[in-house]
Amino acid sequence: MTSSSYTPEVKGQGLRATVQRLGGYLAAMVMPNIGAFIAWGLITALFIPTGWIPNKTLAELVGPIISILLPVLIGYTGGRLVHGQRGAVVAAVATMGLVVGADVPMILGAMIIGPLTAYVLKLFDGLVEDKIRPGFEMLVDNFSAGIIGAAMAIGGVYGIGPVVEWLTKQAGSGVDWLVDKDLLPLTSVLVEPAKVLFLNNAINHGVFGPLGIAEAADKGKSILFMIESNPGPGLGLLLAFMVFGPRALRASTPAAIIVQFLGGIHEIYFPYVLMKPKLILAMIAGGAAGVGTFVITGAGLVATPSPGSIFAYLAVTPKGGYFGVILGIVIAAAVTFAVASALLGFGRGEPVEAALGPDEEAVVRPDEEAVVRPDEETVVRPDETLNKSAKQEV
Repeated sequence: MTSSSYTPEVKGQGLRATVQRLGGYLAAMVMPNIGAFIAWGLITALFIPTGWIPNKTLAELVGPIISILLPVLIGYTGGRLVHGQRGAVVAAVATMGLVVGADVPMILGAMIIGPLTAYVLKLFDGLVEDKIRPGFEMLVDNFSAGIIGAAMAIGGVYGIGPVVEWLTKQAGSGVDWLVDKDLLPLTSVLVEPAKVLFLNNAINHGVFGPLGIAEAADKGKSILFMIESNPGPGLGLLLAFMVFGPRALRASTPAAIIVQFLGGIHEIYFPYVLMKPKLILAMIAGGAAGVGTFVITGAGLVATPSPGSIFAYLAVTPKGGYFGVILGIVIAAAVTFAVASALLGFGRGEPVEAALGPDEEAVVRPDEEAVVRPDEETVVRPDETLNKSAKQEV
């Protein structure tokens, strides 16, 4: 598995190519684990106290999965990309150093420490290659992996973990400043990138929640409950992927839409943005459009919608306030869909072969100049085929 399995191969060394290549590696770490995200989303939507089937016992699965399992899976996958199974094992050990005692899900930290730990082990293996006495290979391999994994886990506790938490606090402070300056639509510039880095809960419940409660107690409703939790941008992004995204991923979007828009689990669309980082522009545009609509219409909620689904939104909308709430969600989804579709090139960059099975052949279209069959290297042009047939008949 490589990063190009989920994104087109990037050529060149410029800034744009570097960003695209980084996005490809992020996608390669996250996308293989999308099933785990869906499982966590379903469990959350169903069994938390505000879910469809509240169950205190089953709801206890939610915290450990998002705090421990998902970071470890991503760190494991990142390590495997760099140095195979040995890299995966030490990366998983190092990732545990991040999750212990962390107050926020260490998804971003796992994306850093997993590949880094595997790379350190790869460097060590390169140094001792062909220098180990016969019979000592397994001893050196096991102890080197154990020592490096343990050291990086300790480094994660005192290094990367605190840095990620600091970034969380800085993002919250930035959003708080925009709120104080009455620049609410601009909060999307910080909120949307922070969300896809899995800092959404920290921002929503750590910043907007307390401020919204104070405002709702005074005015009966608050727009602050809607800035981070708006399901419109996520819906617009997933719709754009379903219509214009990579063909291999289009089939996964309907289920993601159900989990995100109806279930309120926004984390389900974060990997789609990480796969193509330029799509963060679509999320910012959609989020700002939604917040702007809420401001113009005077919309607000009486409490935090949890989870952030359309049903939770409607449940905490004050009487007579449905128009502004629904309009803001619709406009946010429409703007995100339009911008994301443009950034995806309206699907024009998708090759015809991507939709074919291994034993199928490409379909010849009248307006195509040439068609390359999956099992051939030569190019067959429609006009050349007709001319060749005519010569054989003569």
